[in-house]
Amino acid sequence: MSRQHPIIAVTGSSGSGLSTIRHAFKFIFQRLNIKPAIVHGDGFRRYTDRQFAALLEEARGSGRNVSWFGPECNHFQELEAFFKAYGKCGSGVYRQYAHTAGHGEELGLPPGEFTAWQPLPPGSDILFYEGQHGGVVANTWTRRKVDARHFPPEIDRRTGRPGIDVAQHVDLLIGVAPAINLEWIQKIHRDQKNGACALEESVETILRRMDDYIHYIVPQFGLTDINIQRMPLVDTSDPFIARDVPLADESLCVIHFRDRERHDFPDLLERIPDAYLSRRTTMVIPGNRLRLALDAICGPILAGLMEARSAASGQGA
Repeated sequence: MSRQHPIIAVTGSSGSGLSTIRHAFKFIFQRLNIKPAIVHGDGFRRYTDRQFAALLEEARGSGRNVSWFGPECNHFQELEAFFKAYGKCGSGVYRQYAHTAGHGEELGLPPGEFTAWQPLPPGSDILFYEGQHGGVVANTWTRRKVDARHFPPEIDRRTGRPGIDVAQHVDLLIGVAPAINLEWIQKIHRDQKNGACALEESVETILRRMDDYIHYIVPQFGLTDINIQRMPLVDTSDPFIARDVPLADESLCVIHFRDRERHDFPDLLERIPDAYLSRRTTMVIPGNRLRLALDAICGPILAGLMEARSAASGQGA
Protein backbone atom coordinates (compact mmCIF):
# COMPACT_ATOMS: atom_id res chain seq x y z
CA MET A 1 0.00 0.00 0.00
CA SER A 2 1.16 3.52 -0.72
CA ARG A 3 -0.10 6.95 0.24
CA GLN A 4 1.65 8.68 -2.65
CA HIS A 5 0.99 6.05 -5.35
CA PRO A 6 -2.25 4.21 -4.50
CA ILE A 7 -3.45 1.07 -6.28
CA ILE A 8 -6.97 -0.13 -7.01
CA ALA A 9 -7.43 -3.69 -8.24
CA VAL A 10 -10.60 -5.30 -9.57
CA THR A 11 -10.28 -9.07 -9.61
CA GLY A 12 -12.36 -12.03 -10.75
CA SER A 13 -12.49 -14.71 -13.40
CA SER A 14 -12.94 -14.05 -17.09
CA GLY A 15 -16.63 -13.73 -17.83
CA SER A 16 -17.45 -12.29 -14.41
CA GLY A 17 -18.10 -8.73 -15.60
CA LEU A 18 -14.80 -7.00 -14.84
CA SER A 19 -15.13 -4.65 -17.82
CA THR A 20 -18.42 -3.32 -16.43
CA ILE A 21 -16.62 -2.26 -13.26
CA ARG A 22 -13.77 -0.72 -15.28
CA HIS A 23 -16.18 1.46 -17.26
CA ALA A 24 -17.86 2.60 -14.05
CA PHE A 25 -14.51 3.57 -12.56
CA LYS A 26 -13.58 5.54 -15.69
CA PHE A 27 -16.62 7.70 -14.99
CA ILE A 28 -15.56 8.20 -11.36
CA PHE A 29 -12.00 9.08 -12.39
CA GLN A 30 -13.32 11.65 -14.84
CA ARG A 31 -15.70 13.17 -12.30
CA LEU A 32 -12.95 13.49 -9.67
CA ASN A 33 -10.32 14.68 -12.18
CA ILE A 34 -8.08 11.70 -11.42
CA LYS A 35 -5.53 10.53 -14.00
CA PRO A 36 -5.36 6.72 -13.80
CA ALA A 37 -2.89 4.28 -15.27
CA ILE A 38 -5.18 1.45 -16.42
CA VAL A 39 -3.47 -1.93 -16.68
CA HIS A 40 -5.02 -5.22 -17.79
CA GLY A 41 -3.97 -8.45 -16.15
CA ASP A 42 -3.71 -10.25 -19.49
CA GLY A 43 -0.37 -8.53 -20.00
CA PHE A 44 1.06 -10.72 -17.22
CA ARG A 45 0.14 -13.97 -18.89
CA ARG A 46 3.12 -16.21 -19.54
CA TYR A 47 2.19 -17.35 -23.06
CA THR A 48 0.87 -15.95 -26.31
CA ASP A 49 -2.32 -17.51 -27.63
CA ARG A 50 -0.31 -19.63 -30.04
CA GLN A 51 2.04 -20.85 -27.30
CA PHE A 52 -0.87 -21.61 -24.98
CA ALA A 53 -2.61 -23.64 -27.67
CA ALA A 54 0.53 -25.78 -28.04
CA LEU A 55 0.83 -26.15 -24.25
CA LEU A 56 -2.82 -27.13 -24.01
CA GLU A 57 -2.41 -29.79 -26.69
CA GLU A 58 0.58 -31.24 -24.85
CA ALA A 59 -1.26 -31.16 -21.51
CA ARG A 60 -4.27 -32.97 -22.94
CA GLY A 61 -1.98 -35.70 -24.22
CA SER A 62 -0.61 -36.24 -20.70
CA GLY A 63 -3.96 -35.91 -18.92
CA ARG A 64 -2.91 -32.64 -17.23
CA ASN A 65 -5.13 -29.57 -16.83
CA VAL A 66 -3.77 -26.08 -17.49
CA SER A 67 -5.61 -22.77 -17.53
CA TRP A 68 -5.12 -19.02 -17.55
CA PHE A 69 -6.13 -19.01 -13.86
CA GLY A 70 -3.11 -20.88 -12.49
CA PRO A 71 0.55 -20.04 -11.82
CA GLU A 72 1.86 -22.17 -14.69
CA CYS A 73 0.40 -19.76 -17.23
CA ASN A 74 1.00 -16.43 -15.47
CA HIS A 75 3.85 -14.20 -14.32
CA PHE A 76 2.74 -13.86 -10.68
CA GLN A 77 6.16 -12.68 -9.50
CA GLU A 78 6.32 -10.00 -12.18
CA LEU A 79 2.81 -8.83 -11.27
CA GLU A 80 3.71 -8.46 -7.61
CA ALA A 81 6.95 -6.69 -8.53
CA PHE A 82 4.97 -4.29 -10.73
CA PHE A 83 2.54 -3.44 -7.91
CA LYS A 84 5.40 -3.02 -5.46
CA ALA A 85 7.31 -0.74 -7.82
CA TYR A 86 4.26 1.39 -8.55
CA GLY A 87 3.64 1.86 -4.84
CA LYS A 88 7.21 3.10 -4.41
CA CYS A 89 7.69 5.34 -7.45
CA GLY A 90 4.49 5.49 -9.49
CA SER A 91 5.86 3.34 -12.30
CA GLY A 92 6.89 -0.24 -12.98
CA VAL A 93 7.54 -2.69 -15.79
CA TYR A 94 4.52 -4.10 -17.65
CA ARG A 95 3.42 -5.14 -21.11
CA GLN A 96 0.21 -5.14 -23.11
CA TYR A 97 -1.69 -8.00 -24.70
CA ALA A 98 -3.54 -7.68 -28.01
CA HIS A 99 -7.05 -8.86 -27.14
CA THR A 100 -8.56 -8.51 -30.61
CA ALA A 101 -7.51 -7.77 -34.17
CA GLY A 102 -8.54 -4.15 -33.69
CA HIS A 103 -6.58 -3.83 -30.47
CA GLY A 104 -3.64 -5.56 -32.09
CA GLU A 105 -3.70 -3.04 -34.92
CA GLU A 106 -3.44 -0.23 -32.36
CA LEU A 107 -0.45 -1.94 -30.75
CA GLY A 108 1.13 -3.01 -34.03
CA LEU A 109 0.76 -6.70 -33.16
CA PRO A 110 -1.18 -9.77 -34.30
CA PRO A 111 -4.02 -10.63 -31.90
CA GLY A 112 -2.95 -12.90 -29.05
CA GLU A 113 0.59 -11.44 -28.87
CA PHE A 114 2.36 -9.15 -26.37
CA THR A 115 4.24 -5.91 -26.62
CA ALA A 116 7.75 -5.82 -25.17
CA TRP A 117 8.11 -5.26 -21.44
CA GLN A 118 8.40 -1.53 -20.84
CA PRO A 119 8.12 1.06 -18.06
CA LEU A 120 4.69 2.41 -17.29
CA PRO A 121 4.44 6.02 -18.52
CA PRO A 122 4.91 8.49 -15.65
CA GLY A 123 2.40 11.05 -14.44
CA SER A 124 -0.54 8.94 -13.25
CA ASP A 125 -2.36 9.66 -9.99
CA ILE A 126 -3.42 6.09 -9.34
CA LEU A 127 -2.99 2.59 -10.74
CA PHE A 128 -6.16 0.77 -11.77
CA TYR A 129 -5.67 -2.95 -12.40
CA GLU A 130 -8.36 -5.12 -13.97
CA GLY A 131 -7.75 -8.84 -14.22
CA GLN A 132 -7.87 -12.27 -12.65
CA HIS A 133 -5.10 -11.96 -10.07
CA GLY A 134 -5.25 -8.54 -8.41
CA GLY A 135 -5.37 -10.19 -4.98
CA VAL A 136 -3.61 -13.49 -5.60
CA VAL A 137 -1.52 -14.99 -2.79
CA ALA A 138 0.79 -18.01 -3.00
CA ASN A 139 -0.59 -21.21 -1.48
CA THR A 140 -3.95 -19.47 -1.20
CA TRP A 141 -5.84 -22.69 -0.53
CA THR A 142 -4.12 -23.02 2.85
CA ARG A 143 -4.72 -19.35 3.64
CA ARG A 144 -8.31 -18.78 2.55
CA LYS A 145 -9.38 -17.42 5.94
CA VAL A 146 -6.24 -15.35 6.54
CA ASP A 147 -5.89 -11.68 5.69
CA ALA A 148 -2.66 -11.68 3.68
CA ARG A 149 -2.05 -8.02 4.44
CA HIS A 150 -1.03 -8.85 8.00
CA PHE A 151 1.11 -11.91 7.33
CA PRO A 152 4.26 -12.42 5.24
CA PRO A 153 4.03 -14.61 2.13
CA GLU A 154 4.38 -18.32 2.75
CA ILE A 155 7.22 -20.37 1.37
CA ASP A 156 6.24 -22.21 -1.77
CA ARG A 157 6.74 -25.87 -0.93
CA ARG A 158 7.56 -26.78 -4.52
CA THR A 159 10.30 -24.21 -5.10
CA GLY A 160 11.41 -23.35 -1.56
CA ARG A 161 11.16 -19.66 -2.46
CA PRO A 162 8.95 -17.01 -0.84
CA GLY A 163 5.41 -17.13 -2.12
CA ILE A 164 3.44 -14.45 -3.92
CA ASP A 165 1.37 -11.85 -2.08
CA VAL A 166 -0.10 -9.37 -4.55
CA ALA A 167 -2.97 -8.35 -2.24
CA GLN A 168 -0.69 -6.68 0.30
CA HIS A 169 0.17 -3.90 -2.17
CA VAL A 170 -3.43 -2.91 -3.00
CA ASP A 171 -5.22 0.04 -1.36
CA LEU A 172 -8.70 -0.92 -2.59
CA LEU A 173 -9.35 -4.49 -3.70
CA ILE A 174 -12.71 -5.27 -5.33
CA GLY A 175 -13.88 -8.77 -6.17
CA VAL A 176 -16.44 -9.54 -8.88
CA ALA A 177 -18.09 -12.93 -8.47
CA PRO A 178 -21.50 -13.47 -10.06
CA ALA A 179 -23.64 -16.49 -9.27
CA ILE A 180 -21.65 -19.30 -10.84
CA ASN A 181 -24.32 -20.24 -13.41
CA LEU A 182 -24.52 -16.60 -14.47
CA GLU A 183 -20.74 -16.44 -14.81
CA TRP A 184 -20.81 -19.48 -17.08
CA ILE A 185 -23.63 -18.02 -19.17
CA GLN A 186 -21.68 -14.77 -19.61
CA LYS A 187 -18.55 -16.66 -20.66
CA ILE A 188 -20.36 -18.92 -23.10
CA HIS A 189 -22.20 -16.07 -24.79
CA ARG A 190 -19.07 -13.90 -24.92
CA ASP A 191 -17.11 -16.75 -26.55
CA GLN A 192 -19.81 -17.32 -29.13
CA LYS A 193 -20.26 -13.62 -29.83
CA ASN A 194 -16.54 -13.19 -30.43
CA GLY A 195 -16.40 -16.37 -32.49
CA ALA A 196 -13.76 -17.70 -30.12
CA CYS A 197 -15.13 -21.22 -29.83
CA ALA A 198 -18.21 -23.42 -29.96
CA LEU A 199 -20.37 -24.27 -26.96
CA GLU A 200 -18.61 -27.59 -26.43
CA GLU A 201 -15.22 -25.86 -26.27
CA SER A 202 -16.51 -23.29 -23.77
CA VAL A 203 -17.80 -26.08 -21.54
CA GLU A 204 -14.47 -27.92 -21.82
CA THR A 205 -12.66 -24.73 -20.75
CA ILE A 206 -14.95 -24.29 -17.74
CA LEU A 207 -14.26 -27.85 -16.61
CA ARG A 208 -10.53 -27.71 -17.30
CA ARG A 209 -9.92 -24.55 -15.31
CA MET A 210 -12.10 -25.51 -12.30
CA ASP A 211 -9.21 -26.66 -10.09
CA ASP A 212 -7.28 -23.43 -10.69
CA TYR A 213 -10.51 -21.45 -10.16
CA ILE A 214 -10.95 -22.99 -6.72
CA HIS A 215 -7.32 -22.54 -5.70
CA TYR A 216 -6.34 -19.20 -7.28
CA ILE A 217 -9.51 -17.19 -7.98
CA VAL A 218 -11.97 -17.98 -5.15
CA PRO A 219 -9.51 -17.37 -2.25
CA GLN A 220 -8.99 -13.78 -3.41
CA PHE A 221 -12.58 -12.99 -2.42
CA GLY A 222 -11.64 -13.61 1.21
CA LEU A 223 -9.09 -10.77 0.97
CA THR A 224 -11.13 -8.13 -0.86
CA ASP A 225 -12.38 -4.86 0.61
CA ILE A 226 -15.59 -5.07 -1.43
CA ASN A 227 -17.20 -8.05 -3.16
CA ILE A 228 -19.85 -7.66 -5.85
CA GLN A 229 -22.09 -10.60 -6.75
CA ARG A 230 -24.74 -10.33 -9.45
CA MET A 231 -27.66 -12.65 -8.77
CA PRO A 232 -30.12 -13.34 -11.62
CA LEU A 233 -33.86 -13.10 -11.01
CA VAL A 234 -34.65 -15.32 -13.98
CA ASP A 235 -34.11 -19.04 -14.49
CA THR A 236 -30.44 -19.90 -15.03
CA SER A 237 -30.63 -23.46 -13.70
CA ASP A 238 -29.16 -24.87 -16.93
CA PRO A 239 -26.56 -22.33 -18.07
CA PHE A 240 -25.68 -24.35 -21.15
CA ILE A 241 -29.05 -23.85 -22.84
CA ALA A 242 -29.63 -20.20 -21.86
CA ARG A 243 -30.56 -18.23 -24.95
CA ASP A 244 -29.34 -14.90 -23.59
CA VAL A 245 -27.53 -13.28 -20.68
CA PRO A 246 -29.90 -11.94 -18.00
CA LEU A 247 -30.16 -8.17 -18.19
CA ALA A 248 -29.24 -5.81 -15.37
CA ASP A 249 -32.96 -5.21 -14.83
CA GLU A 250 -33.33 -8.96 -14.30
CA SER A 251 -30.82 -9.21 -11.47
CA LEU A 252 -29.80 -7.97 -8.05
CA CYS A 253 -26.29 -7.07 -6.92
CA VAL A 254 -25.15 -8.24 -3.49
CA ILE A 255 -22.32 -6.03 -2.24
CA HIS A 256 -20.28 -7.13 0.77
CA PHE A 257 -18.02 -4.74 2.70
CA ARG A 258 -15.14 -6.06 4.76
CA ASP A 259 -14.73 -2.93 6.93
CA ARG A 260 -18.07 -1.45 7.94
CA GLU A 261 -16.39 1.59 9.50
CA ARG A 262 -14.97 2.65 6.13
CA HIS A 263 -18.44 3.42 4.74
CA ASP A 264 -21.34 5.75 5.58
CA PHE A 265 -24.25 3.34 5.20
CA PRO A 266 -27.08 5.80 5.99
CA ASP A 267 -25.76 8.09 3.25
CA LEU A 268 -25.38 5.18 0.80
CA LEU A 269 -28.94 4.01 1.41
CA GLU A 270 -30.19 7.53 0.69
CA ARG A 271 -28.17 7.89 -2.51
CA ILE A 272 -28.89 4.46 -4.02
CA PRO A 273 -32.61 3.98 -4.81
CA ASP A 274 -34.15 0.73 -3.52
CA ALA A 275 -30.96 -0.33 -1.74
CA TYR A 276 -31.19 -2.12 1.59
CA LEU A 277 -28.94 -3.95 4.04
CA SER A 278 -29.44 -7.70 4.28
CA ARG A 279 -26.72 -7.86 6.95
CA ARG A 280 -24.62 -5.27 8.77
CA THR A 281 -21.94 -5.49 6.08
CA THR A 282 -24.01 -6.54 3.06
CA MET A 283 -26.03 -4.29 0.77
CA VAL A 284 -28.49 -5.41 -1.90
CA ILE A 285 -29.22 -3.15 -4.87
CA PRO A 286 -31.10 -3.47 -8.17
CA GLY A 287 -28.76 -4.65 -10.90
CA ASN A 288 -29.35 -1.51 -12.96
CA ARG A 289 -28.08 0.66 -10.07
CA LEU A 290 -24.56 -0.76 -10.01
CA ARG A 291 -22.85 2.17 -11.69
CA LEU A 292 -24.57 4.62 -9.34
CA ALA A 293 -23.70 2.42 -6.37
CA LEU A 294 -20.02 2.21 -7.33
CA ASP A 295 -19.88 6.00 -7.62
CA ALA A 296 -21.50 6.42 -4.20
CA ILE A 297 -19.37 3.73 -2.53
CA CYS A 298 -16.00 4.21 -4.17
CA GLY A 299 -16.09 7.96 -4.95
CA PRO A 300 -15.41 8.98 -1.32
CA ILE A 301 -12.68 6.34 -1.02
CA LEU A 302 -10.92 7.64 -4.13
CA ALA A 303 -11.27 11.22 -2.94
CA GLY A 304 -9.67 10.17 0.35
CA LEU A 305 -6.81 8.44 -1.44
CA MET A 306 -6.16 11.59 -3.47
CA GLU A 307 -6.19 13.76 -0.34
CA ALA A 308 -3.68 11.43 1.29
CA ARG A 309 -1.59 11.45 -1.87
CA SER A 310 -1.56 15.24 -1.96
CA ALA A 311 -0.51 15.39 1.67
CA ALA A 312 2.22 12.82 1.16
CA SER A 313 3.52 14.81 -1.80
CA GLY A 314 3.76 17.93 0.32
CA GLN A 315 1.00 19.67 -1.67
CA GLY A 316 -1.71 19.46 0.94
CA ALA A 317 -2.17 20.42 4.53
